[in-house]
Amino acid sequence: MRTLLTGATGLVGQGVLRECLQDRRVSHVTALGRHASGHAHTKLDDLITPDFADLHAIAPRLHPYDACLYCAGAPPIGTSEAEYRHVTLDLTTHVARTLARLNPALTFIYISGAHSNPDSKLMPLRIKGETERALAALPIRTIMLRPGGIQPVNGVTSPHTALALIYAVGAPFMGLGVRLMPSVMTTTERVGRAMLQLLHQPDPPRIVENAEINRLGS
Repeated sequence: MRTLLTGATGLVGQGVLRECLQDRRVSHVTALGRHASGHAHTKLDDLITPDFADLHAIAPRLHPYDACLYCAGAPPIGTSEAEYRHVTLDLTTHVARTLARLNPALTFIYISGAHSNPDSKLMPLRIKGETERALAALPIRTIMLRPGGIQPVNGVTSPHTALALIYAVGAPFMGLGVRLMPSVMTTTERVGRAMLQLLHQPDPPRIVENAEINRLGS
């Protein structure tokens, strides 16, 4: 598989990139982002763009791909609603539409979130739900992953200093949560492995909740 990955420097994206590089079924990974992924590997290339809203200059390098693993996003805490909507809905759907035009057989897997719903009263869940709905309307296969809490493992750390400290302090409790509450908690490793397993299913579910992420990624 030739795979395009967004958000490779983020907490989830780091874990997904690690699994892609270790999986023999993945022949090539392109990390699309505003900054380099920070990793060197024989099957990894960085594709840097200052703005996901303007992909014209890099369009020739956006195909051919079999899959896009979309892990980019904005933190729901400390981000205004307008900015969160722009990053989560506008940029995600713009990238997806561009890739759908260039790669008609593409599978697009989106990291959404538990309880995402376009009718939710909670801003992040509402906008995530709207994004899911927009992606589902595209003429390509789309899969929405809805993880709950995600424990960083295998050296993965949050790029946000404050969050990295919280994750470090809470690591023992998160690990316990993954074991005792598989419908609520998962890990970066399991998210990445679940994504790759879904790409090889002939008829994958359109929405994958946390418990199924754990089953697929275990």
